[in-house]
Amino acid sequence: MLRVSVLCQGRLKEPYYADACREYLKRLTAFCRPEVIELAEDGDIAARIPKGAYVIALCIEGKKLSSPALAALLEKLANQGKSQICFLIGGSEGLPERAKALADLSLSMSDMTFPHHLARVMVLEQIYRAFSITAGTKYHK
Repeated sequence: MLRVSVLCQGRLKEPYYADACREYLKRLTAFCRPEVIELAEDGDIAARIPKGAYVIALCIEGKKLSSPALAALLEKLANQGKSQICFLIGGSEGLPERAKALADLSLSMSDMTFPHHLARVMVLEQIYRAFSITAGTKYHK
C-alpha cells in the first residue's frame, strides 16, 4: 500500500486544526498508509525526507494543480511503482531553499498565503479528495 508522508515544520497547538488532521488521517487509511511528522519550527526538514520518496514541496511559487490533476498524479506515481510520496510544509518562514531543491514537484495551493497550520489541514483534505476521485466516490462532487 502506498505510503503518504506529510513533513511539517512547526507543531499544531490549536485543537480544531489537530482534530481536522486526525479526521483526514483516519479517512486516508482506506486508501494509503498516511503519516504526519512534525518537526521543530527550525528543524531540518530536508534531512527527514524518506529515501526514494517522490517529494512534493508546498510553496507559493509552485505549480497549481486542480484536484483531479493531483488525483491523476498520485495515481500515475502509484502505477509507476512509487511506494512513498512525501509532502513538505514549511513553518511560518516557508520551506528552506535546501528542501525545495530536493523536491520532484513544487506545488502551490493558491496565490494567497495561508497559515502553515491551516495548510496542513488543506493538504490532508486534498490528498483525501485525490484518492476519493481515483476511487470514484461521491466525496469530490
